[in-house]
Amino acid sequence: MSVNIRVFVPSKIVEASQTTQYTSVGSTSIIDKFTATNFSAASVSINVNLVTPETIVGNENLIVKNRVLRPNETYLFPELVGQILMPNGFISTLAGTASAVNIRVSGREIT
Repeated sequence: MSVNIRVFVPSKIVEASQTTQYTSVGSTSIIDKFTATNFSAASVSINVNLVTPETIVGNENLIVKNRVLRPNETYLFPELVGQILMPNGFISTLAGTASAVNIRVSGREIT
């Protein structure tokens, strides 16, 4: 078994449409840090799904629903830290407003 520390999602702006941000290809992945920052002057919501390979994005894998980030707020998502993605599982996000929220996700890949 090999454990590799990785940046799953380098800093990027979250889209206002449901978007896959990271797929755990060929490994089991553990989320160690998930950070979102609202850099806009208005409050913005964000949704995060942790999707298994057998399913599609939906309410059954919605982990964070409409988490509102105030202007200039950074949130660390304790509800995502320690979550496990099996091989071919993925992280999907949806921002309430385009060009307002930046995310970065890191963790471990176990092969």
